[in-house]
Amino acid sequence: MPPLVLASASPIRAALLRNAGVAVECHPARIDEDAIRAALTAEGAHPRDQADALAEMKAAKLAQRFPAAVVIGCDQVLDYGGTVFAKPDTPDAARAQLLALRGRTHKLLSAVVVYHQGGPVWRHVGEVRLTMRDFSDEYLEDYLTRNGTDVLDSVGGYKLESEGVRLFSGVEGDYFTVLGLPLVALLGYLGQRGMIPA
Repeated sequence: MPPLVLASASPIRAALLRNAGVAVECHPARIDEDAIRAALTAEGAHPRDQADALAEMKAAKLAQRFPAAVVIGCDQVLDYGGTVFAKPDTPDAARAQLLALRGRTHKLLSAVVVYHQGGPVWRHVGEVRLTMRDFSDEYLEDYLTRNGTDVLDSVGGYKLESEGVRLFSGVEGDYFTVLGLPLVALLGYLGQRGMIPA
C-alpha cells in the first residue's frame, strides 16, 4: 500500500485519522490561503468551490514532494449566506464573527481531495448546518476570556469539541465534518481503492 500523507498541520485531522487506525504522515502545505481565498472571492466563487479549490491546492503541492504517496488535502470554509468567514486573527475579529452568527444558522463546508500518481483521484465536500443560540453579551465576553487564543484556531471563532459547543442550539450533519475532515466518506474511498486495509 502506498504511504499516506496529510497535507495539513492540523492536529485534529491527524488525530482523527490515527484514532481510526490509519497511519499517516503530516506535512503542512505552504500556500498563501488568504491571497487565494481573496482571489476566489473576487471571482465570485461559491464557498463550496473555495473549500474544494484550497483542498486541491494543498494536495497538489504535497503530491509534488511525495510522488509515490496518496496525498490528502483538506480545507474548511464557513458559509454564512454566501459570505465566507476565515479564521479570525484577533479576539475582536472573533467577537465580531460570533455576534454576526448569534441566533442564526450557517454552514461548515469541509472539503477533502485525494491525489495519487500526480493527479486528483477523488474529492468530497461535507456540509453541516449549525444554529447558534441567542447567547448573552456577558456570556460571549466570558467565553472569549476563558478560551483566549483558542478561538483564533478555527473558522467562526469556536470549536465544537470544546466550550464552543455551548454556543449552539442545533447541529445537523456529521460531527467529523465539523472538525474539518469528512472522515467516514474518506475512509470509505481509501478502503474501496485498497489504499488502507478494509
